Amino acid sequence: MNRDAVAGKVPQTVTSKVPEVTLGFWIIKVAATTLGETGGDTLSMTLGLGYLTSTLIFATALVVLAACQIAAKRFHPFLYWATIIASTTAGTTLADFADRSLGIGYLGGSLLLLACVLISLGVWYRTEGTVSVNTVNTPRVEAFYWLTITFSQTLGTALGDWVADAGLGYRGGALVFAALLILVAIAYFRTRISRVTLFWTAFILTRPLGATVGDFFDKPIAQGGLNVSRPLASAIIAAFILVCILVIPQRAGSHPQAR
Repeated sequence: MNRDAVAGKVPQTVTSKVPEVTLGFWIIKVAATTLGETGGDTLSMTLGLGYLTSTLIFATALVVLAACQIAAKRFHPFLYWATIIASTTAGTTLADFADRSLGIGYLGGSLLLLACVLISLGVWYRTEGTVSVNTVNTPRVEAFYWLTITFSQTLGTALGDWVADAGLGYRGGALVFAALLILVAIAYFRTRISRVTLFWTAFILTRPLGATVGDFFDKPIAQGGLNVSRPLASAIIAAFILVCILVIPQRAGSHPQAR
């Protein structure tokens, strides 16, 4: 038995600087990844800035927001989700740049980015002994967190484009990733698979789901989309995210304090 429990003490907890992982978290996350797709394509394609220039713009915003997030003393919902959106828009244009401008293709880009995610998680685990998001409360852990987030967002974009281009289309791709997420949810409730592993699996899979949904919104009808303009789709999704943040309770995660 824990010595604190024997002594009648209540174990102290440390509050994380990321939100508690609830159904509301996943709803906003999918919407944010969808916005990342439509927003990234708005700059790179609709406005004609290109993948590299758009990546530099979004990467700059990501660095600034991540620095503010790390410097903050506590969890701020709007700052956190703004940083997530910056990471997913940067991931969109960076994946497109790697897949198309560098000529390594969707498969090559996906494999390269998967390696980046695994290396980031491996170094994080070796340094901290865990990659649980509930422990994100120090500058070093936050740096690992946002680096891994960015790699996973970029990987998700490449995976979404790869599946859609493989013949399934955007609607088929969305169904595939939605089905995979359902399997992850079943594993969460029915198995003893590591919750940390399931979290990162789900986090990566929500990105291609959002990417294919975003493409479904703005691609021409002849290509299987709804032909909604990217700026309009982005505005609608951004409004939805704002409402969700205001309506869905936003609580910081917590974990037992290490002794």
